[in-house]
Amino acid sequence: MVFIHESSVMTTGTQPLVLAKILWEDPDTLRREEFLLAEGASATIGRADSNDIIVKEQRISRQHAVINYRDGVFIISDLGSANGVYVNDTKIERPFPLAAGDIIRLLSLELRFESAYVDVGQVDNTTLITVPINTGTGVLTISSGPQDGNRFYLVRNRVTIGRATSSADWEICLQDPSVSRPHAVLELVESIWVLRDLGSANGTRVNDAPVNEKGRTLRDGDVITFGNTVAVFRVS
Repeated sequence: MVFIHESSVMTTGTQPLVLAKILWEDPDTLRREEFLLAEGASATIGRADSNDIIVKEQRISRQHAVINYRDGVFIISDLGSANGVYVNDTKIERPFPLAAGDIIRLLSLELRFESAYVDVGQVDNTTLITVPINTGTGVLTISSGPQDGNRFYLVRNRVTIGRATSSADWEICLQDPSVSRPHAVLELVESIWVLRDLGSANGTRVNDAPVNEKGRTLRDGDVITFGNTVAVFRVS
């Protein structure tokens, strides 16, 4: 199963290019699966039905990993999974750039990353993952921390994130003592979400890079860390 998104990246005429594919064998059906990634696409991998690539294996985390496109390269990140992400049998600790032929391993499950170069219009769209149209809406899904699996929809133009306390009045309350009171703020600026740290004690990071008070614009598939809580941002 895969979510199919309309593309907002135009690279050849009116169609984006497919630049990569993920190949794996479903352990239940033993059927070979193939997912195509268009330029700019992000794909989450995990047990939950909200993922782009769904793996119904109990030892796979609900939100296990994400592959996203940055500066011309597809990069895989661990979403704070319980059992880790391995590329070519090496456990990744930080976002890792993928190359053709790399083997991604989640426990015993192996996925192969390959390059591809075709127009979207030439492929079967039931296997296609492209870039969602940015309408200014978004969702944060907690992938690691006390609220693992919780989803927070960004329905206001300004959303403050902080530690859950009896007196907290921010929109997103995280039950994590490493999160400050408050910790960070998300603001919608011309349909783009901007994340700023509010001087938190343990910092805010996006794709393992620190965020300061000046802020950072978010893209679909970005991995955000508030203290010890990990979340993935998706365009909704």
